[in-house]
Amino acid sequence: MTEGSVTHATFTLERVYDVAPSRVFAAWADPVAKARWFAAPDGKHDLDFRVGGKEVNRGGPEHGPGMTFESSYQDIVPDERIVYTSTLSVGDDLATVSFTTVEFVPEGAGTRLVLTEHDAFLDGHEKPEWRERGTGEWLDALEGELRRQGS
Repeated sequence: MTEGSVTHATFTLERVYDVAPSRVFAAWADPVAKARWFAAPDGKHDLDFRVGGKEVNRGGPEHGPGMTFESSYQDIVPDERIVYTSTLSVGDDLATVSFTTVEFVPEGAGTRLVLTEHDAFLDGHEKPEWRERGTGEWLDALEGELRRQGS
């Protein structure tokens, strides 16, 4: 941990899913579906999916500090985009502050999802490559959720 440090990073991840944008968007908007692909199996997840709404995802390693990911929805255009701001805390320490845009772009009969995230990583609690890898794993889990629902 490096006290008083800030590392800025931006990344963009893209995935193509074989379902319509409305189906991909719904997997973000439905609390039960989102918990299946976004939350840890033993974690706690709450979702109020509306402009001004909040999302809280709590979990963490069995013998480590708990992590809390909290988001506030700034803009939602059904089947087109989601814009939210987030914080990640590790125990009582604020680790990251983020601004994220998720776009759902029709591509043939499917959807190209484009996620762009801008981050401020605080005091060495998290690293940009950890966040990018974790976000990619969530998007892969989303694909599994869409398959589970039946393409």
